[in-house]
Amino acid sequence: MSKNFSADISSRICQHMNDDHADAIVIYAKAFGGVTDAIAAQMLSIDSQGMDLTAQVNGETVPVRIQFDRVLVDAEDAHQTLIRMVKQARVKEK
Repeated sequence: MSKNFSADISSRICQHMNDDHADAIVIYAKAFGGVTDAIAAQMLSIDSQGMDLTAQVNGETVPVRIQFDRVLVDAEDAHQTLIRMVKQARVKEK
């Protein structure tokens, strides 16, 4: 992790996403992780290159790594990227 993407920032982002945006994490797993049967998901960590999730599929926990399309620079960049990704995935669903 770069100095702009510490373990503390990763933990804070993951906690916020898991507590307040669990539906978005499922969308990430389905749209960007290829786990189309996911019924639930959690964000374990996020770094400048991607995020690690677990997804619940058929009663099993499946690890999912999603690479970003570019290297992120800081927490604000991560915030904007996650918003863009969920919007992009929701457009694909329609």
